[in-house]
Amino acid sequence: MKRRVVVTGLGCVTPLGSDVDTVWKRLLNGESAVDYITRFDASSFPTKIAAEVKNWDLSEVGEDPKRWANQGLHTQFAVGASKKAVADAGIMDLSFDPLRFGVYTGSGEGQQDFLDFAQMMMAGIRGGELKGKEFELTEFIRQGLKEFNAEAEIEQSPNMPAAHLAAMFNAQGPNSNCLTACAASVQAVGEATEIIRRGDADIMLTGGTHSMIHPMGVMGFNLLTALSTDNDVPQEASRPFDRTRHGFVLGEGSVMCVLEEYEHAKKRGAKIYGEIAGYGSTADAFRITDTHPEGRGAISCIQMALNDAGANPDEVDYINAHGTSTVVNDKVETLAIKQVFGERAYKIPVSSTKSMIGHMIAAAGASEMMYCLLAMRDNMVPPTINYNNPDPLCDLDYVPNVCRQVNCNCCLTNSFGFGGQNVSILVKKV
Repeated sequence: MKRRVVVTGLGCVTPLGSDVDTVWKRLLNGESAVDYITRFDASSFPTKIAAEVKNWDLSEVGEDPKRWANQGLHTQFAVGASKKAVADAGIMDLSFDPLRFGVYTGSGEGQQDFLDFAQMMMAGIRGGELKGKEFELTEFIRQGLKEFNAEAEIEQSPNMPAAHLAAMFNAQGPNSNCLTACAASVQAVGEATEIIRRGDADIMLTGGTHSMIHPMGVMGFNLLTALSTDNDVPQEASRPFDRTRHGFVLGEGSVMCVLEEYEHAKKRGAKIYGEIAGYGSTADAFRITDTHPEGRGAISCIQMALNDAGANPDEVDYINAHGTSTVVNDKVETLAIKQVFGERAYKIPVSSTKSMIGHMIAAAGASEMMYCLLAMRDNMVPPTINYNNPDPLCDLDYVPNVCRQVNCNCCLTNSFGFGGQNVSILVKKV
């Protein structure tokens, strides 16, 4: 019999704040964190807006920001969220075997030093001009060896947040990172759950962290035509399931949680947010940037999560949708929900918190699972804001614009990433 896994700690650093209850309150109020980009000059980009983490640094959790100056934002966000989650769970007050405490992150890559890279390119071009060439690689490399910081460069690796967290909390057990695009952090939660279920750990620190609000990130998503270019009123640009939607808004940040084996948590009298009851993971095996038009991967992973939990579709009280605000995703996700839940799909509240907090990419799924846990705690579900123009192909109950009281005992969260990655997690009250 597989061991049960519960959530005993939550922590976050998000565009809507870095306190779990503050973020939750703002979501229920329908507040948007989307505004004009301030981290760099985006005036020449088709997209000039994002949901940034503002007015925050590591001093909030007792860390010296100078100590982390060479670490990327993905690591800094993860450290902040993890210190909060671990404190919330109270696990550092325990006497535990460090080999039974692991880390599993869904982390994106670090940020490239764009300005130093530009200087390298200029050095290569100038060197080429002097030698009658288009580009001189030797000068490019010489400039890089002169300007780049070795410690900062190693921080480009997506596994570095997990490495720092292991050292910070003396977590000597399993340590992994996955980067399955927009599904990464909720996949990390699912895989961390499996580690505890099979008995390889008793405690896992898991979740996600990412920031792509930098010139390369925005440029890449603009080239993919995935981002909204509705710059005039930033707070209205992300409008999942609305007929006028045409792209998502980048967010950033980190959400981390502490998972524990149920009996371990129960024995110490831990506060329990809910149980990770079901986990499903599939691939579309279709196209890199397009969801299969029949939603086959999404349908399979939702069904897999239900089966893993031994749950009947009638038990699901709320769905936190992937809901990116792109034309294809929202249409196909709606189709998948209807295929799995049948006529009951029309009775289940479905909302997209990306309408307020943006798309946190690798960190998105863990944040949305956290909102499911809080929905069960408070019996309230957040709205999909900016929903004003119904789409006949998206005809479910998207909790338009205003939060709602709902008796939540079982919630589903979906994450569907580029590359055809699909993950669903089912959480239940204990």
